[in-house]
Amino acid sequence: MNALWAQTRNEVVLSLRQGEQLLVALGIPILLLVFLSQVDLLPRATDRPVDELAPAMLALAVMSSSMVSLGIGTGFERHYGVLKRLGVTPLGRPRLLGAKVIATFGIEVVQVLSLSLVALLLGWQPRWQPALLLLAVVLGTATFAGLGLLLAGTLSGPANLAACNGLYLVLLLFGGIAVPASELPGPAGAVASSLPTGALVELMRAATTDTQSVGRALIVLAIWAVVSPIAAATTFRWSPST
Repeated sequence: MNALWAQTRNEVVLSLRQGEQLLVALGIPILLLVFLSQVDLLPRATDRPVDELAPAMLALAVMSSSMVSLGIGTGFERHYGVLKRLGVTPLGRPRLLGAKVIATFGIEVVQVLSLSLVALLLGWQPRWQPALLLLAVVLGTATFAGLGLLLAGTLSGPANLAACNGLYLVLLLFGGIAVPASELPGPAGAVASSLPTGALVELMRAATTDTQSVGRALIVLAIWAVVSPIAAATTFRWSPST
């Protein structure tokens, strides 16, 4: 147990020392929240943009930490042989992965608190449903951590970096985050609502309002939360790509 918490602390410290990861995990969601709530740039279903943007940025924060930061960091550790060496130490592979997951959750707590504070200063008036919020974070983390580790465990370090960042941008722009799935035209809206980002945004919105109709979004995200970790586990390679 001491080894697990020591590695968890190490994972958090390493994340905090990497400016690019802090930018993706915290800086970009906060900047987008402030900018888009003040500038009438994208179509909105409400006259109060912050009410739509805050849940979307919470979803973006989860994706940033559990897919981009975790995926890129793990990918380069694998690329340089760090994972292979750590996996055969007394720490072991299960505790190593456990430490990464715990560290990711810890960073997400900071993200949720920080984004919520900024949104409140912008006039957001949430009606919290803590249980649903926790469920959304857990399912979202499982989904995007699975996707990040899927890429990290199969691609080389540079290729994984490009893939994680590219997928991040695609899901940000067309996955129901920047523009709600309901506001996207025709088939694009249906596709966005079936993606994990669109489903997570809907759950985040429900967890911060009195919305009750979350059945479809919950089912979609739960499926992703099962499929992506299984795909990562069955394809992950601890040794560097040759």
